[in-house]
Amino acid sequence: MCQSLGTLDQQQELLGIIAKHKDKPGALILILHEAQELYGYLPLEVQKTISQGLRMPLANVYGVVTFYTQFSLEPKGKYKISICMGTACYVKGAGEILDKLKNKLGIDAGQCTEDGKFSLDAARCIGACGLAPVLTVNEDVHGRLKADDVEAILAQYE
Repeated sequence: MCQSLGTLDQQQELLGIIAKHKDKPGALILILHEAQELYGYLPLEVQKTISQGLRMPLANVYGVVTFYTQFSLEPKGKYKISICMGTACYVKGAGEILDKLKNKLGIDAGQCTEDGKFSLDAARCIGACGLAPVLTVNEDVHGRLKADDVEAILAQYE
């Protein structure tokens, strides 16, 4: 196995996850969810191991990973920030909030800070239009925001 598969314990756990689900309907989705919980994201080497374990083309695994937004090809931070860019949020200033977050964190959407503390994503819609503009930090929802609120929100997670 490749070094990028993490520790030996993680590698063994991944193989156990594959073995546990490989004969179940919807095995790929189940395995991908558990693998992402294990690694925090789904790097190519993990996808290759899943592909081999399920005797499925890597393209099929990669296609599912890239289709569903809950799966990530990149590491996520301890605090996952997602800013809604849906119509209601965008019209009410989500773009300015995103710009302020990018500036304060020193990263672009889809990236993680070097210390692994924060990751930033732009979402299509998170279904909280009445709170527009809105962002989430992990499970916490922050609504009716202005760009000036960004520093105080980040400070809550320092």
